[in-house]
Amino acid sequence: MCVGLSARVVKVNDDGTALVDATGARRAVSAQLLDDLEPGDYVMVHAGSAIARITDDDEAETDQLLEEYL
Repeated sequence: MCVGLSARVVKVNDDGTALVDATGARRAVSAQLLDDLEPGDYVMVHAGSAIARITDDDEAETDQLLEEYL
């Protein structure tokens, strides 16, 4: 099973990386798989790469499921 984390894009860099915030933890990830990524977008992050753009509703549902699980 693979697990991805939802995160909000804080900054997009010219070198193909993005700074993302996942529940307060900020990290740099590869953004090369997604075109036209902008600050404020939500993405699914897996293995250090932003692999999909997700909606605000997806983000809220993911947060709720994680809270219930923990």
